[in-house]
Amino acid sequence: MSFKITCDSSADLTLEMYKKNKISVIPFDITLGQETFKDGSKFTNEEMFENFKTTHTLPKTSAINSFDYEEFFKQENTEDEGIIHLSISSKVSSTYNNALEASKKFKNVYVIDSLSLSTGLGIQVLYACQLRDKKVPIAEAVEKITARRDAVQISFVIDTLTYLHKGGRCSALTMLGANILGIRPSIKVDNGKMVVGNKYKGKLHKILDKYIIDTLDEFNAPDTDLCFLTYSSATDEMKNLALDTLKSKANFKNIIETTAGCTVSTHCGPNTIGIIYYNDAKK
Repeated sequence: MSFKITCDSSADLTLEMYKKNKISVIPFDITLGQETFKDGSKFTNEEMFENFKTTHTLPKTSAINSFDYEEFFKQENTEDEGIIHLSISSKVSSTYNNALEASKKFKNVYVIDSLSLSTGLGIQVLYACQLRDKKVPIAEAVEKITARRDAVQISFVIDTLTYLHKGGRCSALTMLGANILGIRPSIKVDNGKMVVGNKYKGKLHKILDKYIIDTLDEFNAPDTDLCFLTYSSATDEMKNLALDTLKSKANFKNIIETTAGCTVSTHCGPNTIGIIYYNDAKK
């Protein structure tokens, strides 16, 4: 028998990838004003950013609660061997703990803290699917996914700190100084937490290639099977520049472009671009 793969909507994979790999997704709740809706169902990132320009109000994300997880696992728990559920990092959301609590009511539901977010979670979900398709037993698959999660390289460069400040993740003084000086920080996810990496000065399209080269130099043992290029929003110029740099500096067999969902984009703001890959090829 096989097992099912599930995840929350912050994995930021495409609908086609979810369908092709038979991945079931539980969405975050997003609240804007008096209205609450499911992540991905209401508006695009571009519409959210335009709304912020006039209202100065950002959507708020709510952790998926234990009751919703219990109902989700009950729905997905069929005659298969069980479920492996991968969650956004426990260091940025209580969602993982809620999923873990709900899983205790089932004998065959395994919850993994990805210690990541966006396609840093998504790439682990796809690895889980590979193990499932190879008929790896569920307990062994859980061990392999967990053992490899620290090898996920996930980072991104931010165009403005306004959204991080609005979401309470950086001070007004830091935001003001960075915006005045034209500093674009890179953010890395380290042990499940977002930490500041290199700081770049200049327009985003001028420093994007430098960010990518620096990342590839620092995390220089990539599994070349797959690299994600994930952005909250981006111009064609920025997308092409990032793709050209990745193709010229690394030999990834597959580079997949995805758009970060509202759960992640509401904190990062427009023109946030990141690259994500497993950095364990030498092991």
